[in-house]
Amino acid sequence: MIRTIGVCVVSAALVAFALNGAMSAASAQDAAAVESTDAGPSAQTGTPSQASASVADDAAPATPDRVATNIPAGYELVWSDEFDNPGLPDPERWAYDTFRNEQGWFNNEKQYYSADREKNARVEDGNLIIEAHEEELDPSVYPDWGEQEYSSARLITKGLGDWTYGFFEVRAKLPCGVGTWPAIWMLPSDPDIEWPAGGEIDIMEHVGFEPGVIHHSIHTTAFNFSRGTQMTTEHELPDACDAMHKYQLLWTADFMVFGVDDRPKFLFNKESTKRSRWPFDRPQHLLLNIAVGGSWGGQRGVEAEAFPARMEVDYVRVYQPAAPADTRTNTRGQE
Repeated sequence: MIRTIGVCVVSAALVAFALNGAMSAASAQDAAAVESTDAGPSAQTGTPSQASASVADDAAPATPDRVATNIPAGYELVWSDEFDNPGLPDPERWAYDTFRNEQGWFNNEKQYYSADREKNARVEDGNLIIEAHEEELDPSVYPDWGEQEYSSARLITKGLGDWTYGFFEVRAKLPCGVGTWPAIWMLPSDPDIEWPAGGEIDIMEHVGFEPGVIHHSIHTTAFNFSRGTQMTTEHELPDACDAMHKYQLLWTADFMVFGVDDRPKFLFNKESTKRSRWPFDRPQHLLLNIAVGGSWGGQRGVEAEAFPARMEVDYVRVYQPAAPADTRTNTRGQE
């Protein structure tokens, strides 16, 4: 069953059609069980049952070094990184978010985010490695160091890959140490939009004190954690820290579906045209990072044994409808 939050219900048939070749609505019984919940003044958390996966006949075949991707019918690849070239992440695809290092990061997080530092972000053996370390840095080398006790990296595609709608898939293995907070998520690319007015899309979050529990969330002006009204779900993925899994988002003009390994987990409907409830009609960019501690990730402290903490990413792929071409909104070099 997919848990759906909102009063505007996307029919099970529409969901199954939209996810053809990507995430199946599974059996007729599961599809019929898609339900609507009015979140009211507080957030609703649903734990969907496991839906059976379907593989489209035209799914991209796997090769010895590539994993098959099951994409929605009529979609095509518009942006990707397969992490084939060792060294620093590709500067034509990834930038570094470091702007809060000196002041300290939001949510009382304890990390310093480095830039162009292979210890914290590098490509090796066909994977992107984001690695957090417990260490003090030399302020003569890192003048924006805010005396944090941990280093990490926060990679972003802003200005290099920005999209409105699409199918997003990131295959990754997560760290599980207590105090770690890895995330695969999206934020608005317009620098003049302040959080949470432009919306935040959390494709995957994981906190180390709950190993193997995956979270998918939406934040807007009306729905956000500071008000206790965020739209979210959680489910168990016991080997999330031992094996690669595909974390997926299908974002359309009317709804979003979050999934893992081609199985739908969370359906969020567009219930209103008010931007406070659905601001998701403008470009957003991807972020990959490991935070340390913080108001959520640090609720049970930060254990020294957690470090170095590593998130491994096999690939990042973005798909959009193949036609008409002029409706695709992937941008490179967007200000």
